[in-house]
Parts: sequence; structure tokens; C-alpha cells
Amino acid sequence: MNNVYTFVKEFKRKYPTTVAWRLKRNSTIVEKHLNPGETVQYAFPAQKNDNPLDISSTAIVAVTNERILIGRKRVIFGYFLDSITPDLFNDLKVLSGIFWGKIHIDTVKEFVTLSNIDKKALPEIETKITSFMMEAKKKYGISKEK
Repeated sequence: MNNVYTFVKEFKRKYPTTVAWRLKRNSTIVEKHLNPGETVQYAFPAQKNDNPLDISSTAIVAVTNERILIGRKRVIFGYFLDSITPDLFNDLKVLSGIFWGKIHIDTVKEFVTLSNIDKKALPEIETKITSFMMEAKKKYGISKEK
């Protein structure tokens, strides 16, 4: 069993109302693109879109010791992978609704929306991502004044 899938299963056990499908297949995409020496520190499923009714684009978001990876396996063939490195990360925004919440990750090049997340999981996700990014930016000497 792969490392990413173990994190995702634990997340779904803790936050069962998060809308997510095909977790094992999506986890393999992230697992496939880990660099040598790169380790997963946290992973969770979410829908990579801004539409609460679109539940067909489940992605696995993994925070590693080097970056954030977002992997999605396509239904028929192929896959999508996004990589967010500390130098491209700008900001993170958390939105909580009646049933689910959203995470907006603002980068230099794009704006990533992760939706249909159990709203009880939002503080944990925010803490894991921002803690990693703040430490990584210090480690690589990236300051906000640029």
C-alpha cells in the first residue's frame, strides 16, 4: 500500500463527509511523481474546482518536504498533476460553508480551488499547508518583501 493512500484513508476516516472518489487511483499519480528523497508529510482528497455540484474531479493534495502536489487520474486515460513550490506560493484562503468548505491557493502563475472538503478539516489543512510554506520559505531564503 502506498504512503499517499495511507494518509488519504486516514483523512477520510477522520472527515467522512469530504466528497471524494477513486482515492487509490488518484494517490498513485502523486506517488509516481515524488522525487528521490521527497517524503509525504500530509495528504487529503478534495474536488479541484469551484463548483459545489461538480463532484467528478477528485484530486489528491499532498504536502511533501519539498512542495505541494495535486494529482488527478482521468477516468479513461491519462492524468493531471500540479506542483506548487514554495517560491511560487503566495497565499492561502479558507472558506467555510453550511456543509463543506473550500481552500483557495494563490500562486504566482495560477489560482487553485479545492472544494467539497468537510468543514471540520479546514483548520487542520490550513495549519499543515501554511506551516510547511512558512518553514520552506525561511529555509530557501524567500521573503515576502520581494
